[in-house]
Amino acid sequence: MDLQISRPKHSHSTGLARKCLESLRRRDFVSGAALVDGRWVAGEKRDFVFDPATGEEIATVARCDAADMKIAISAAERSFPAWRELLPAKRGVVLRSWASLMLNHSEELAILVTSEQGKPLAEARQEIAYGAGFLEWFAAEGERAYGETIPSHTLGSLLHVRMQPIGIAAAVTPWNFPVAMITRKAGAALAAGCPIVVKPAPETPLSALAVARLAIEAGVPCGVFQVLVGDPVELSAPLLRDTRIRALSFTGSTRVGRLLLEAAAETVKKVSLELGGHAPFIVFDDVDVDKAVEGAMAAKFATSGQDCLAANRIYVQKGIYSAFVKAFAAKMARLKVGHGLDPATNIGPMTKSSVADKCRMQIDDAVTKGAQVFSIKQDECLGPNFILPSLLSDVTEHMLVAREETFGPVAAVLPFDSEEEVVARANASEMGLAGYVYTDSLRQALRVSEQIECGMLGINTASFTGPPIPFGGWKQSGIGREGSRHGIAEYMELKYVCFGDLAR
Repeated sequence: MDLQISRPKHSHSTGLARKCLESLRRRDFVSGAALVDGRWVAGEKRDFVFDPATGEEIATVARCDAADMKIAISAAERSFPAWRELLPAKRGVVLRSWASLMLNHSEELAILVTSEQGKPLAEARQEIAYGAGFLEWFAAEGERAYGETIPSHTLGSLLHVRMQPIGIAAAVTPWNFPVAMITRKAGAALAAGCPIVVKPAPETPLSALAVARLAIEAGVPCGVFQVLVGDPVELSAPLLRDTRIRALSFTGSTRVGRLLLEAAAETVKKVSLELGGHAPFIVFDDVDVDKAVEGAMAAKFATSGQDCLAANRIYVQKGIYSAFVKAFAAKMARLKVGHGLDPATNIGPMTKSSVADKCRMQIDDAVTKGAQVFSIKQDECLGPNFILPSLLSDVTEHMLVAREETFGPVAAVLPFDSEEEVVARANASEMGLAGYVYTDSLRQALRVSEQIECGMLGINTASFTGPPIPFGGWKQSGIGREGSRHGIAEYMELKYVCFGDLAR
């Protein structure tokens, strides 16, 4: 299995991740056994897990195959009736216990995330709390999956709508948020009464399997929650073909999302997709420059830029363009790049070498076409998966960085003149996940929020996600929503029931 990780010859951080993993109190967190039908499967074949900062092998995990996946689906089928019949409040007790265990082991989980994904440890800790929050939210939301009554259109009839669990669900989760994307999906499915089979990204299996151990300890029954790791194509095929899988949730690239949607159509599964982003970050010239820079820094460099919500096109009105670029560059220069387990690190490595290569390609393309580049300076020798935070100014729409999602710490700043112009440019993308607007004019904020084509929009803030909000996008950024009451609906079916002849 090619994890697309280049290995540097020398690094002062070599051995750091392995040392931290060896010091974990929970040694079973790094056993690499998959969870299938309530059993921990070591597997005859093993895949390697690497530290993206150094390229060093840090663990091995079971390589599950299609036969294992079929066993998991059958186990989920057997578990469904009892889990569906369990009272929502009882399911909620299990979910809250799971969340509590995650918080109790948050430091160990965070070390796992940073070791295999690369993000700074402080951000990994935030992800664990964020992920546990979805379990707590859906523990309560399962008790609020209300139906409705309908005023009858015929005499002597009573009409109502029930919300019922859809059946077995499957989740294919990404490497940038390896814990939170599991709990956001699994929390909703389990609260709805559905078993779920999870296939995590091959780059980040350790944290997924550790979370699975805590799920079992919390009381999740055999077959209700399972995690299988291995080749993505081999393990996804049974999930897509099997008619017993009624719902599929995927977070990842738009390219892969299209393929999964096409394959799922053969069995008419209910599909929810959270796909790529290309977020516009619009700064009008009536706003305080420092305030806008703070927001842009947060929106651009969280998770080292490997975030579908990352600000990809920073549009700044010409009246403050020069001041913004200068202030942004000064702020960016303070960022420290290094191993995620180093407490001083703000920007970790790219998890995959292909992401680092894309960042370099976009920088080279922009410079060739006339953009100005400013990159931070560091004396430390870093490996090939590292990208030094870079600011590209005077970017135009024909540059790659303005047309494609970057997914790394490269900030593209584009000048604009008018509101009408920037709205049109912001909407000129097949993506529509998130956007940001900074303005001190309420009227302008309201106008622009109506016109921007995206599923989520932050006005004068870079922080707007969480369990209560409906996370999802427009256009080719996805289908469906996660989190909120809309998230649990992805795992439920509406059933209309008509009681007739009640007049007698």
